[in-house]
Amino acid sequence: MSFKCPLCMRIFSQRFAYTQHAQKCLKNVEVEVEEDDDNNDSEKYSSEMDTRSNLSSEYENDKVEVNDDNDVQNMSFDSIGSAISEMSLEDSNFENILDSSEESEIFEEPKNLNTKTCTEFPNDAYKDLMLLVTKYKINNKSGNEIIRFFNKHSNLTESPLPKNIEQGRAFMNNMKFSNLEFSKVLITKHEDKDYFLYYQNLIQCIKNILTVPDITQNFALSYENYKYNRENATTTDTLGKSQLHPIYITLGNIPIWRRNKQDAKQLLGYLPILEAANKDLVRDTFHKSLRHLLEPIILLKDGIDLFINNENTWFYPRVSTIIADWPEAASFCLVYKSSNSNLPCHSCLVKRENLANIDLSVNDVILRTHDEMRKHFENDTQRSVCIESVHNFFWDLPNINIYLATVPNRMHHLDLGLFRYQIIFTCDILKSQHVNGNKLVEEVDRRLAAISRFPGIKIFSNGLQSIARLTASEYRSLMKVMIFVIDNLYDENNNEVDNFVNNDDLTKLYEYWNEMYILSRYEEFSESDLKKFNDAIHRWARMFVKAFKFVSPSNLKLPKLHSWVYHIIDSIRSYGAINGYTTETYESLHKYFVKIPYRISNKKDVEPQLLQTIKCQAISIRMSQHSVNPAKTSRTCKFSARLFEFSLQDANTFFNEKKDSVDNKMQTGFVRFISCLDSYLDLLDGFTIIVWFSDIAISMDSKESNDYISDKGLCYGQALLLAEVLTDPPLNLALIQWYDFKSKRNPYLYGCPHLKLIELYNFVAIESIHGVVHIVPRFDKQNEYFVNKYIF
Repeated sequence: MSFKCPLCMRIFSQRFAYTQHAQKCLKNVEVEVEEDDDNNDSEKYSSEMDTRSNLSSEYENDKVEVNDDNDVQNMSFDSIGSAISEMSLEDSNFENILDSSEESEIFEEPKNLNTKTCTEFPNDAYKDLMLLVTKYKINNKSGNEIIRFFNKHSNLTESPLPKNIEQGRAFMNNMKFSNLEFSKVLITKHEDKDYFLYYQNLIQCIKNILTVPDITQNFALSYENYKYNRENATTTDTLGKSQLHPIYITLGNIPIWRRNKQDAKQLLGYLPILEAANKDLVRDTFHKSLRHLLEPIILLKDGIDLFINNENTWFYPRVSTIIADWPEAASFCLVYKSSNSNLPCHSCLVKRENLANIDLSVNDVILRTHDEMRKHFENDTQRSVCIESVHNFFWDLPNINIYLATVPNRMHHLDLGLFRYQIIFTCDILKSQHVNGNKLVEEVDRRLAAISRFPGIKIFSNGLQSIARLTASEYRSLMKVMIFVIDNLYDENNNEVDNFVNNDDLTKLYEYWNEMYILSRYEEFSESDLKKFNDAIHRWARMFVKAFKFVSPSNLKLPKLHSWVYHIIDSIRSYGAINGYTTETYESLHKYFVKIPYRISNKKDVEPQLLQTIKCQAISIRMSQHSVNPAKTSRTCKFSARLFEFSLQDANTFFNEKKDSVDNKMQTGFVRFISCLDSYLDLLDGFTIIVWFSDIAISMDSKESNDYISDKGLCYGQALLLAEVLTDPPLNLALIQWYDFKSKRNPYLYGCPHLKLIELYNFVAIESIHGVVHIVPRFDKQNEYFVNKYIF
C-alpha cells in the first residue's frame, strides 16, 4: 500500500514517512493571519481554517491511498532526437465518421481543496495570478508570498485570489476543455506491471491545429503528401531507468514556413516504454501503441468534416512521413537496428559492403515494400531481409510505405551525423598524417577562436576540445567557418604518409559540403533544382570517401551516408522539401512537454503530473491569447545614444583630446573625418557621432556600376564612425574604409568574395547600407579577407 499527499501529490511507501511529511506539508499551505489584522481580515481567511481542519483529519486517518498497481517510476531526459509524426488531409466527398469502438479511460486529475469543474477563472485577478505562476514556474512558497502581499496592501474586503497557490493549481487541474483532455489505455502488462498509453484523440488534435490563428488561411485543401512524427525517448544518468516517448503530429497541408512553427504541432501522447529482456515484446508494445493512436483514422472510412476558411469541408486524413533518427526509424520499420547487419538500410536491401559505394546501379538498390517484407515474415524467412520477428502494424495501413516514409531528416543525418563524422575524421587526418599533427589541431583551435562574432555563429574559444558534446546548432556554426579554418592549413609537400590527403582536397570537401547543405535548405525544388542538388550530393560524397575511407574504422560503411546519397532525392519528390520534415522545432517542444514538466514534478508517478503541468501551460497560453498585441509602427533611422557632441569648428581640438581614450579604428575615423566630410557636404555647425565598427555591404548606384567591380551590385567596407549631421532634415552618414577585390581576374575563392582592405575612405548615406556582413581573415596571409557567403 502507498500513501499520497493530497496537497503536493507526493507518494510514500511507508506510513511513518507519510505522517512526518503530512505535518510539514500542512504548515506550508497555511495562510498566516497577522495579529494586527482587523476583523474583516480574520473572517476573510476563516474558511481556510476549516479546510485545514478537514485536511488534518484526513491525514490523521491515513485515508489517502494509492494502489500498488500504479508503480512509481523515475523519468529522465538528456539527449534529444526529434521524430515527429505528420499527417495531411485529402479533400473528400464522404459523409460520416466512425468513432473508435474501444472504450478508453479518461484521465482524471485529482480534485483537491473543494474546487469545481469550470472553463473560466473566477475573476481576472485570479486568472492573471495563475497565468503568472504558470508562465514563470513560480513555486508554491513564492506564490503564497505574492498572495499574502496582495491581500495585505489591496485594502479589499474580500480577496479575489485563491487562498493559496495549491488551491489555484487544483482549480486549473479541474478546468475542462474538450481539446485539452488526455485519456489513458492499458497497452500491456509485464511482470505484474501495467504499461499505459497517455494520449489525445487524433481527430481532436487535428481540429486543435486548425483552431490556431492564421493556420486555416494558409491551408491547402488538397495536398499529395501527408505526414506523421515522433519524439525520441530520452534518458539521463541520474534519474533511473524509466523513459518517455512523446509523440507529435502536424498537417502536411500547411505550408512549410508555417508548419515549422511550434503552434502548428500537437502533442498526441506519451508512448509507454517497456523494460524487458524480450525485445520482441518491447517492439510489439510499441506497435500496439501506434495502432491505438492511429485507430481514429483506421476506422475512418468516410472522411471527416472540418471547418476550414469559414466553411465545412470534407477531408480524408492519412499518414505520410515519420521523422526520426536512425534507431527510431528502425523501430517503426522493424528492421535490424545495428549498422553491422547484412542489410542495414531500412529503405532498401543494399548490402553492408556497398554502403560507401557512390556508384551503385539500380539493381543494387532494391527498395523494401510491404508485400515483400510481409511474405518473408509469413514464410519465416525474415532473417534473410533483416527484419524483426514481429508483425509490422504499418503493413495493414493503406497509402503508405513505411520503409520510405521514414524519411532522412537533416538534423540527424547531416548536422549530428555526416558533418560530425567529417569533423572527427579531419582531426584524425591532421593528427595521423603529419609529424606536427597536434600542432595543426592547435592551429585549428586558434583560428576558430580568432573568428569574429556574428549572429548565428558560436565562438569556439576552446576549439574542438569538446567536439563529442556539440549540439546540432554548434555543428551548424562550424559549417559556416570551417572552410576558412582549413584553408592553407598545412604544407602540401609532406606526402610521405600512405593515403595522404592534401590540403586542397580537404578544403574542397568543406566547400562541396556547404554547397550541398545550402541546396538542402531550399523551400521547394524544381526538377532542375533536384538535378543540381543530386550532383552536389555526389560531388561531396566522392570527395568524402576519397579523403576519409582509410581513416574511418569501418571504411565509411555508414548507413546515413548511403541513405543521404541514394534516398533523399526520391524523398523530396514524394514528400516535398527537406525543410518540411526537419526536427529543429521539436527540440523546444521537447523542453516544453517533457523537460520542464518533469523538473517541476516530485519525480514520483510522473505521467499524471506531466499531463497536469501541460494542461496548465496550455490553459495559460489559451487565456493569454485574448490580449491584443499593439499594432506595429514603422521605424525611422534613429541613433540610440550619443557618444560625443561638439561644434565642427572645434573638431581638431576635440579629436586631439580624445585620441588617447579611444581605440585605433576610432582614431582612424577622427583622422579621416574632416577630409571625408568635406567631400560629402559643406561644413555645418554641430553634429553628433556614434561609433560602429561592423563590416557592411553597401548598395552601389547602378549608374556607377561600370566604374568598379562589385558583388552583384554590392561593395564592402568597414564602418569606422556613424554621424548625424544636424541639418534640416538631419543627415545620417557612415564613414567607411573600403574593401576591394584581391584579384580582378579571380575575384572569388571558395565561392566567397576574396578581398583586401585599402586606404580609401568616404562618407555614405546610412540608407545605402545593405546590411552587416561576416568578414573572415585569411589566416596565413596579410590583408586578405573573405566575405562569408555560408550564413544560413
